Amino acid sequence: MSATATAISANAAIAPRSGAQLLVQTLGRLGVDVVFGYPGGAIMPVYDALTGAGVKHILVRHEQGAAFAADAYARATGKVGVCMATSGPGATNLITGIANAMMDSIPMVCITGNVATHLMGTDAFQEIDILGVTLPLVKHSWVVRDPADVPAVIEEAFHVARSGRPGPVLVDLPKDIQVGTTSEDFGFHIPNEIAPLDHAAIAEAEQLIRAAERPLIYVGGGVKIAGAVEALRDFAERTGIPSVSTLNALGSIRTDAPGFLGMLGMHGTKAANEAVQESDLLIVFGARFDDRATGKLNEFAPHAKVVHFDIDPAEINKLRNAHVPVVGDLKAGIEELTQRVATASLAIDPWIIRSTANAKRNAFRYDAPGEGVYAPALLNELSKAAGDSFVAACDVGQHQMWVAQHCEFARPEAHLTSGGLGAMGYGLPAGLGAKLARPDAHVVTVSGDGSFMMNIQELATLRRYGVALKIVLLDNSSLGLVRQWQELFFAENYSEVDLSDNPDFVAVAQAFGVEAFMINQRDQVTDGIARLLAAPGPCLMHVLIDPKENVWPLVPPGKNNAEMMHDTRFEGDM
Repeated sequence: MSATATAISANAAIAPRSGAQLLVQTLGRLGVDVVFGYPGGAIMPVYDALTGAGVKHILVRHEQGAAFAADAYARATGKVGVCMATSGPGATNLITGIANAMMDSIPMVCITGNVATHLMGTDAFQEIDILGVTLPLVKHSWVVRDPADVPAVIEEAFHVARSGRPGPVLVDLPKDIQVGTTSEDFGFHIPNEIAPLDHAAIAEAEQLIRAAERPLIYVGGGVKIAGAVEALRDFAERTGIPSVSTLNALGSIRTDAPGFLGMLGMHGTKAANEAVQESDLLIVFGARFDDRATGKLNEFAPHAKVVHFDIDPAEINKLRNAHVPVVGDLKAGIEELTQRVATASLAIDPWIIRSTANAKRNAFRYDAPGEGVYAPALLNELSKAAGDSFVAACDVGQHQMWVAQHCEFARPEAHLTSGGLGAMGYGLPAGLGAKLARPDAHVVTVSGDGSFMMNIQELATLRRYGVALKIVLLDNSSLGLVRQWQELFFAENYSEVDLSDNPDFVAVAQAFGVEAFMINQRDQVTDGIARLLAAPGPCLMHVLIDPKENVWPLVPPGKNNAEMMHDTRFEGDM
């Protein structure tokens, strides 16, 4: 039995139940709405127990799809995502999705079957030490050794996944534990782990803010995770301090809000990056100073002192020393800071005027020359047409950066992307998970022709369950972001990026039973978006774009964020 499990009932009248039954019953008791998975021999008893148990199971067509869908379901709802797979290749197929959740701090419980305990370590058929394989990729993991432990382990797994800095956990269930029965009932007693806020540190942060002339809010993905979005917005509105966002934090402050300067970093806006470089105080909420955000680290925000709020003490001083670290609950910390500084007379009007004017002067333009589809303009129009119910589930590549730059987001749950891991193939299963989580929203997977092929099989899952996901497939017949780097930094040596032999994606989607159509001209965009959003079921809009189109602006490798390359077609404007 787990060290943190306690016998809460030893009632002899309890009918014997199998470990598999206890698992399914515990998931139901914990309020699990949906589980994504794929069956196999070593987890078959669990699938037997699922029948008629009231827990909705979504049969994906590849286990990686299950992990990505569970990840996006968690991001869209704030709940714990759940996926399951059999032993051996089933379990190993979850690994990329587990790593993705770990990098982006997503609460996820991954349940795997395994060979019977007496066979473990014998190289039995489809045996793999999945606990050992995933140790660097999870917050915690368990191999259950007694059917009576199943409820306590599952409850503890959910607690660990969502507490503190969230992340994925793994529960490995040997087959004999699944079929073994018990009349015992154990439960997990959740410990009180809330650390008190450091009020003295928040008072120090207040003094730095009062003294600053060019303060800047640096928003990270921890704001959404902490449920601190409204607290953050209140702080920004009441202080008037300008703000920038990381990729994973987009939507925490509405992208059309006054004072929001956009995303910072490698493909951030000029206004955001220049504000960071000129600021004298960074107020960092739940961010980790990722290299894609900071550029050349020792030249990042060179004039700024740092106030760093984060629940994870390991992030404090990891990459940038904090003058004032505040470790603890982010929502409570922001609320206390707001109370302290909201009534202060901050002498930052010149800074606000300067930042706002810079953002206006360097706003993106959508009048690129030519008659072909200009992807940034299409994505901007798409998000506006969908309105506040727009949710983008994005793959990785040029299209991912265009979505971050040009789409409007009302909430952080509206922008789902593989940020830390950068996993191609995320978009389609993520869109599946997000649409199941938010059936009334305009959930749109935005993918590229390279990424889309990696989990294209999940079109069958959309069709089977009637999931009305909309897909925008931006096709430049290449691995666009790799091609762009080869153009700019590898003397145009285009090595292994040609995808001109792509299939007919419209025909492929239709073969899966999914409505699909193609556009390739600018004057088709508005009608195409309207058709896509109005489709009653899943629908794919295949968009042909210029293979030579690049993502601008761009901070070159080894440069600081002020040394941005930009689109020469808009010389002086971007």
